[in-house]
Amino acid sequence: MANNGVNQPLLYGLVDSTANTGNIVVPKRRRFRHSRSAPEADLVSPDNNGKGSIPRSESTLRKVHPNLKLAALYFAVYLAIGTICFYFVRNEITGMKTDGLLDAVYFTIVTMTTVGYGDLVPDSALSKLLACAFVFSGMGIVGMLLSKGADYLVEKQEILLFKTVHKHQKVDQNEMLKEIEFSKVKYKTIVTFILMLVFIIVGTIFLVFVEGLSFVNAFYCVCSTITTLGYGDQSFSTKAGRVFAVFWILCSTICLALFYLYIAELATENRQRALAKWVLTRKMTNTDLEAADMDDDGVVRASEFIIYKLKEMGKISEEDISLVLEEFEDLDFDQSGTLSASDIVLAQMPQAER
Repeated sequence: MANNGVNQPLLYGLVDSTANTGNIVVPKRRRFRHSRSAPEADLVSPDNNGKGSIPRSESTLRKVHPNLKLAALYFAVYLAIGTICFYFVRNEITGMKTDGLLDAVYFTIVTMTTVGYGDLVPDSALSKLLACAFVFSGMGIVGMLLSKGADYLVEKQEILLFKTVHKHQKVDQNEMLKEIEFSKVKYKTIVTFILMLVFIIVGTIFLVFVEGLSFVNAFYCVCSTITTLGYGDQSFSTKAGRVFAVFWILCSTICLALFYLYIAELATENRQRALAKWVLTRKMTNTDLEAADMDDDGVVRASEFIIYKLKEMGKISEEDISLVLEEFEDLDFDQSGTLSASDIVLAQMPQAER
């Protein structure tokens, strides 16, 4: 099979059929077929290296759940080791102290989230080296919690938010799932914004009524905490305050970081949708037809048109197409330009068994 760049239809769901009338070949209407499910076990059997058929997809929450457990496990290990270390060097940490064990947990969380109030400060070589080690590892744990744990908790609220927005409308279950998938980033942004406001309000109220701060100082302390600014002139100084801070600081700082992450993702998604809309609505020209004609035969097939439009949208690149074409050629065992069940079996069969 000659390889002249990208000269094969890459979308297997597009099927061309023709009807012979004497010596004249009359093309029939090209039809689309939905792709079938993964091959049966007796056709392409999985091997021990995990290169067999692709497992069926699971729900989003099922996929995220194991990662949430892993993130929680790493956080628990980090918190336990940090608490033990800072508890044993508690006499080498100066500042406003309440309880040895509680202060160790509190100092670990403050270090992990890079808040650094300054109400507890390492005052020896050992405690400073421990603080350096735990601030770097803590930032890694926070990153994991951002991508796994917090994301999972936000996704659990998406359906509730959708039902609230459309409470006066009758929406089918399938339509609801499609809408949530289509507007996933938007819903995540809204949910994290609401959670952030809740954390700000709860933190401010707690500092006013438990820590005895004025409303302005309480709000100022909340803002400097969740942004990890941590000037240190206002902080949690009571025993009850530090118990609250252990949970509140971790959740609020992660929520704010997640909110800004979704804002950036939402802006990127909006730009991509605007580009896709422009590509699909602009008028085609002869230059576009020439560019879309991959095999230079003077006509543009549906597969060529789709690939050209996807390239314009930035969904795929020439490198992506080349990689897919290379895999197609590897699987096309009889070099016929089409794939069959026998091609796949023979192409993936060990050389000695062919």
